[in-house]
Amino acid sequence: MSVRRVATITVLAVLALAVPLSTTALSAPEPSGGGAAPLQPGPESAYRIEGLDTPTERTEVARQGVDVLGGGPDYLEVRATPEEADRLRAAGLELVALPLPALPALSREGDFPPGFEGYHNYDELAAELRTLAETFPDVVAVSSYGQSFENRTLPLVKISDTVRSDENEPEVLFSCAQHAREHLTVEMCLHIIQRLAEGYGTDPAITELVGSREVWVMPVTNPDGTEYDIASGAFAAWRKNRQPNPGVSPIGTDLNRNWGAQWNCCGGSGANPANETYHGAGPFSAPETAQIRDWVNSRVLDGTQQITAHIDFHTYSELVLWPFGFTTDDTAPGLDAADAATFRRLGEAMAATNGYAPQQSSDLYITDGTIGDWMWAEHRIWSFTFEMYPNSELQGGFYPPDTEIKRETERNDPAVDLLLDAADCVPCATLP
Repeated sequence: MSVRRVATITVLAVLALAVPLSTTALSAPEPSGGGAAPLQPGPESAYRIEGLDTPTERTEVARQGVDVLGGGPDYLEVRATPEEADRLRAAGLELVALPLPALPALSREGDFPPGFEGYHNYDELAAELRTLAETFPDVVAVSSYGQSFENRTLPLVKISDTVRSDENEPEVLFSCAQHAREHLTVEMCLHIIQRLAEGYGTDPAITELVGSREVWVMPVTNPDGTEYDIASGAFAAWRKNRQPNPGVSPIGTDLNRNWGAQWNCCGGSGANPANETYHGAGPFSAPETAQIRDWVNSRVLDGTQQITAHIDFHTYSELVLWPFGFTTDDTAPGLDAADAATFRRLGEAMAATNGYAPQQSSDLYITDGTIGDWMWAEHRIWSFTFEMYPNSELQGGFYPPDTEIKRETERNDPAVDLLLDAADCVPCATLP
């Protein structure tokens, strides 16, 4: 590593300790009917920072309190206040401003704006799930695993050839939208349900998978946040849930930093409630994560966890990630060399089908308290995180138009099928 890079990392580490995280404009404005909310609220701007060639460099940038939008092997895209941007420049980094996408005109409050009508809001999703359950009653069952902070039902969908029986078959879980602004993931989970339901009995491969697996889908795990993100009729760039934090004004917890495995262990989440990666007051302090935990725990029957494999969908960056996120070491207590090799083998096989980049989660940057780390550490579930389309804010970032939904959800069909096929014995699965 060059002297300049060592100096940059050192300066960033010192700044992270010496300067409190900015609390400026990290809460989205309350929606009103007066006009379109800005895509990036307050005085924050989006930047691309290149030349970040190691996980350590990317981690130190993330620790400055910026909102990491996406990233890759040598860059991060971030949203930063002027103060945060000045700190990064003071460390010798070059910030290239990203132009903001043009916002559409305001549509009706509480719904997606023009050009995004193909996305499902919460009520539309619920209606579509009811329709699927009515149309395919022998294959699709819709229930709930709990309530969100604002008392929205957290939907749970089961797909199986004997959907009302609990068979002794491998179970696979797909979860979406822990982060509110990642609406494409809701469409991904809905697409999985639709494709498996419609394909059963007509597509031999799907019929075989549905007949030999029990598939569970949580299509929107943060409904309060997703609804808030579109409440004004535009986009609020909202990430967290909508749970108040006692004694302070910033609202919300980052659900994917609130999980109990290595919670707040390693500088991979925010301690300041204003931070976009705020990990919450304690492990599972958010009702949304606590209720997923309780449901997953309930799938331990006769001492055996029935769920063998899992994908948690996010946007954006086009990555396939696997545990652990809290350490850059390939192995750690509970994840030996054989396990790490299996994660890599299946992750690379799935990435070969969709063109994403495969890597251990911490190869991007350190995160702690994530769902994937908990799924593996607590239950040895082969858990992967997919960062979906696009690669950059320049391609729409968290808000690609609805014309991209069909292509980008279908893009993951082979990877989904590969995981389902491997679910009976992931370490011994025959992979392409």
